[in-house]
Amino acid sequence: MSNELKRGLEGVLVAESELSHVDGEVGKLVYRGYDIEELARGASYEEVLHLLWHGSLPTPAELEEFGDDLAAERAVDDEVLSTVRTLADAGDRPMAALRTAVSMLSAYDGEGGDGDVLAEGAAITAKIPTILAAFERARQGEEAVDPDPELSHAGNFLYMLTGTEPDDVSEETFDMALTLHADHGLNASTFTAIVIGSTMADVYSSVTGGIGALSGSLHGGANQDVMEMLREVDDSGKDPVEWAADAREEGRRIPGFGHRVYKVKDPRANILEEKLRDLAESSGDRKWLEYTTAIESYLEEEGLVEKGIAPNVDFYSGSVYDAMGIPVDLYTPIFAMSRVGGWVAHVHEYREDNRLIRPRARYTGPETADFVPLEER
Repeated sequence: MSNELKRGLEGVLVAESELSHVDGEVGKLVYRGYDIEELARGASYEEVLHLLWHGSLPTPAELEEFGDDLAAERAVDDEVLSTVRTLADAGDRPMAALRTAVSMLSAYDGEGGDGDVLAEGAAITAKIPTILAAFERARQGEEAVDPDPELSHAGNFLYMLTGTEPDDVSEETFDMALTLHADHGLNASTFTAIVIGSTMADVYSSVTGGIGALSGSLHGGANQDVMEMLREVDDSGKDPVEWAADAREEGRRIPGFGHRVYKVKDPRANILEEKLRDLAESSGDRKWLEYTTAIESYLEEEGLVEKGIAPNVDFYSGSVYDAMGIPVDLYTPIFAMSRVGGWVAHVHEYREDNRLIRPRARYTGPETADFVPLEER
């Protein structure tokens, strides 16, 4: 057994998976062999969930049944919603509120899914949008909007958030964003979910752990950082290129650039850049599009992309969400709303040949220590 230390488990293989593959050298992401661009442009989030959970894209009949089953799970128990409102009134952070609410769901799930990973996963996936929309409306002093079973997963969330059915561009764009974030290999939150799942804990525990991991600033919050940067640029009155040059001169890092895996532009960023253009044309507001493209062009000219520091998905997703009127601190919870599909899929896959995950740590403490009784210390 090797004693080589791999901090952060860098390069360590701990599982085999058929779910997704990231090729960071060429900027490619696939779900079960399908290129992410094809899925984002041609399939709904519900189709992608079916692909990840059941191994194939659904037929029209299968999609209708799958969608109906998910929609039937959207309602959240009043006790959970009451807690969500209390957390909103107390000024709790959305990710903390989501973590608490998902953990509570297990107490109101009847038979608890009978240990069925996909049944529990479907219940959680369907309810997260309801929880987040209710939380935001409570913060605004408004009543929660009941889910509409006739709307898509993406469209229903936007409807519950605003009380108005979304336009086609917004619904399509948000659906794409969910697909783009649904899975991404063995990232920190997915690994957390698998570790918990390997103990045979229920899926509520795995998803709660995944949300906790995603809430960390090194994992899920980069698109919020990008949006805050763009607002800082706007408030400064500077040209975006001038602002970026000054920021680099001060030693500041430009959020949304660079990725642990990708050495070229994240393929998901290309798709969201196009959708940001669509939203800008639809609304007539091109400010964020012009800021992001100007900063990207400047950093490319400065040679960052040649050094493997390229735009990632977060560089454009924040602007896309802002264009749809979504508050900045909901960006990471929306990431969780999407990635829960991947968490559930990985736990389900790992359970098929389960082995408790139990790594080792190299002991670096003292060889021996002389015990001194309490009264003599």
